Amino acid sequence: MSTSETLHLPALPYPRGALAPHISAETVDLHYGKHHAGYVANVNRLLAGTARRAAALDDLIVSSSGGLFNNAAQVWNHTFYWRSMHPEGGGDPSGRLLAAVEEGFGSIDGFRKQFVDAACGHFGSGWVWLVAGGDSLEVMATSNADLPQRHGRTPLLTIDVWEHAYYLDYRNARPAYVERWIANLVNWEFAASNLAAL
Repeated sequence: MSTSETLHLPALPYPRGALAPHISAETVDLHYGKHHAGYVANVNRLLAGTARRAAALDDLIVSSSGGLFNNAAQVWNHTFYWRSMHPEGGGDPSGRLLAAVEEGFGSIDGFRKQFVDAACGHFGSGWVWLVAGGDSLEVMATSNADLPQRHGRTPLLTIDVWEHAYYLDYRNARPAYVERWIANLVNWEFAASNLAAL
């Protein structure tokens, strides 16, 4: 995502208020402007004056550990999360992606149930992903900053289940956030483009 000597906060793919009423501009301001931006600042601080300061973000997440991994992975995860949503999202996938979802989960409703159950049932902070693993699609949950690439999977889309992703809008009602996300915001075109790139 970045090969320059200074990592930059990627621009949002839509205006900050575009996800409302499902995710408010206030939540985006906090999540993107404070949390995501903070991870970018931390990576730059941790790499300052080192030979790795020009490393690509993708290389950092597979080769680092500790604080550097946590912050670099969170930059990657959040950038991917923003792109996994669209103001006119929701509905059903089509074409090759729909066929793959139906093959992997029996139906689009079967996928939704597994994805929602994983996101609502994940203990603590983390992410739930639709991933490609081998010849099939899977739902995968990761904790904290972990991500599918470290487990031999290719991410197609993700939902953030850290509390800062939803607490201002939904308080502790994570299921309400997850249900509205999958019904109204999921960006199937982004997932389809990731599948097509395999």
